[in-house]
Amino acid sequence: MLENILTKSDDVLRFPHGLPIAGVAANGIGHIAVVGNFPPTKCGIATFTQDMVDSLAAVSPKTQLDIYAMVSEDACACPPMVKTIIPENDREAYRQAGKEIERSKAEIVWLQHEFGLFGGEAGEWIIDMLRHVAAPLVVTLHTVLENPTPEQQRVMRWLSDRAARLVVMSDEGRAILERVYRVEPDRIAIIPHGVPDRPFGRSREMKQRLDLDDAPMLMTFGLISPGKGIETAIAALPAICAENPGVRYCIAGATHPKLLAFEGEAYREKLEQLARELGVEDNILWINKYLDKEELLDRIEAADVYLTPYASADQSTSGTLSYALALGKAVVSTPYKHARELLADAKGELVPFADPAALGDAVNALLANPDRLAAMQLRAYEAGRATTWPEFARQTLRMCEQLRVRKFIKLPRQPLPENGLFRLTDNCGIIQHSVLSIPDRHHGYCVDDNARALMLAHRSEGRFAAMAGTFAAFVQHSWNPDARAFRNFMGYDRNWLEPSGSTDSNGRTLWAIGATLAEARDPAMRLWASRLWAEAAPIALDFTSPRAIAFAMLGADLALSVDLENRHAKAIMDYGLTFLWSAYKHYSRPGWRWFEPCLAYDNCRLPEAMLRGADRLGNDVAALQALEALDWIALLQTEAGHFRPVGSNAFGALDIAGDPFDQQPVDAWAMIDAALAAYRYEADSKWIDTAEAAYGWFHGQNDRGLPLAVTAIGDCYDGITPVGVNLNQGAESVLALHMGQASMQELRRLAESGELAVPVVTAATRTNAPQPLSV
Repeated sequence: MLENILTKSDDVLRFPHGLPIAGVAANGIGHIAVVGNFPPTKCGIATFTQDMVDSLAAVSPKTQLDIYAMVSEDACACPPMVKTIIPENDREAYRQAGKEIERSKAEIVWLQHEFGLFGGEAGEWIIDMLRHVAAPLVVTLHTVLENPTPEQQRVMRWLSDRAARLVVMSDEGRAILERVYRVEPDRIAIIPHGVPDRPFGRSREMKQRLDLDDAPMLMTFGLISPGKGIETAIAALPAICAENPGVRYCIAGATHPKLLAFEGEAYREKLEQLARELGVEDNILWINKYLDKEELLDRIEAADVYLTPYASADQSTSGTLSYALALGKAVVSTPYKHARELLADAKGELVPFADPAALGDAVNALLANPDRLAAMQLRAYEAGRATTWPEFARQTLRMCEQLRVRKFIKLPRQPLPENGLFRLTDNCGIIQHSVLSIPDRHHGYCVDDNARALMLAHRSEGRFAAMAGTFAAFVQHSWNPDARAFRNFMGYDRNWLEPSGSTDSNGRTLWAIGATLAEARDPAMRLWASRLWAEAAPIALDFTSPRAIAFAMLGADLALSVDLENRHAKAIMDYGLTFLWSAYKHYSRPGWRWFEPCLAYDNCRLPEAMLRGADRLGNDVAALQALEALDWIALLQTEAGHFRPVGSNAFGALDIAGDPFDQQPVDAWAMIDAALAAYRYEADSKWIDTAEAAYGWFHGQNDRGLPLAVTAIGDCYDGITPVGVNLNQGAESVLALHMGQASMQELRRLAESGELAVPVVTAATRTNAPQPLSV
């Protein structure tokens, strides 16, 4: 992961090359969206969420905290601090809440996760909510299952793939995430359960306040359910009472709401019946209600020994145990995971599961030795000082500051070094993929990337220009005259893997040939391009893919820039403009100004090609429609306040607010090129801003505040994922960075020279313009 290659200096995380990573300066988090249960819902996670929010607000009062609370159908009104309530059985409410979070521009989204909190199988509806959100996701896992069901595993996989940080409260929780869910260690944070901060040693004072006698007090609190093991503690009471006749066992908490809905108070009545049968009913103090926080803390302080006799070893987190420890209680517990960790170093006593005799012996041993009891209580209290709520808040805010996005980054203007390009290039061509920075020979070459490399070689001012012949040879070799198509994929052994490639790859290759016709420095290479263009260009007239057609039109536009009578280029332009015009007329509607019913990759190539075609053919109405579409996609991709290309997970989705990841460099390059074309057409400065935003995406102005461009060597990472940067550095990404920078240099030159201060063409200069499209 990214953090593995970072170093820390002056509180700013840096790449080894020295470029600061955005979002680590300690000036506070401005806006956090918190998702989970919240009072008046009565459960431990609701209480935890409220305590967490209160502690964050106390430590960082300027941070805006929006709460998105899950509620049951019969829940009463939430307090004003809750921004949105989400009925647990309303799936659409989950989706709308996710879109609301995205619109709010929260810097961090913090989910409190427990499978039982959310609707759908294994709580899967939470995915409906979060897939719309681009802000870094932090997930606090209140339970980490070592043996999940397939459905639970699927939900956890999605969350672990999506989260920038997974927060657990114990080392055991971290170990399970690494072992069972294969989560990288650097994406896991351990932040112990927050606890209240109260003075030590007030047990007698609290007993008096609660009108209790001074007899030894045992306690268990929390929602009552079978997994708490209360049967074991009640079964141990006869032996405890035999040596401590006045002992009281306080069992505080209402029956768990879901258990209550299923069977009423049958389980509590079963416990009461057990106490009667054992003759200890008078030694039990039942408090059958959900205690408010202050009364609960008073009750815990009044206790001498706290019991957590849980029945399962899989209990990864216990907030009740954390509270008892921090309030200085001696604890006797079964050895579930959290207890083994918290009670190490004689901070408590562990006894076997479902063993009343062992539990009774442990309690009696403590009550019989006041000095040992007091020493254990003090050790517990001192250990709890590191996890008080203020300390919890400071730890969480430090973690969030590492994830926050810095909005203002100075963009480089100097040409990029070409090291990254030569890293991937050999005497056959450019290798398409990398494992990190190492070329991956298993995947060989493709004509897509070699066509891009050929275009870049013509524009290069460095040594890469000399590689044009290598890439031209690859393109030539890819042409299959029998199939009337270009092949795409070639193995590292230099054998073609297919007779013909996709139409998109064929369109992209025609684009590169057209660029060679117009931009090659060597006249002999231009002659080669003209001959291959004459042979291959007619295939574009059979394309039906909008992108393939757009790529071919871009090549045709370049061919026409040096030969206005090039018949194949004119035919492609005429065919392509008619196709895109018809597509736009068919699919465009209010709120959806586009050529297709969904979005995909390289989107901006469609309006760019339509604009270039309309300009070449003198069709101002089509040009205006192309600008309308480009304006729409540009606004869509910058409404977050920075550039956000359509994520690959949303390709083909009909929902415009789709999954924002993974984001790819080729889309940022396409936006820059399209903005350059628009600026050339109408000289509107907004296109400079649009291009700068897309170029800034390479350099850290993105949803993670992380640069993809390694400017010191001219390399580029493969994209932005939910958890950060994809550290592979393939040809498409490196070429997109260099081509994007070349277009930015041209755009800046035009803007600074003022040569387009007056638009080159306007609608008023055209004649015989067709009627506007009806949409």
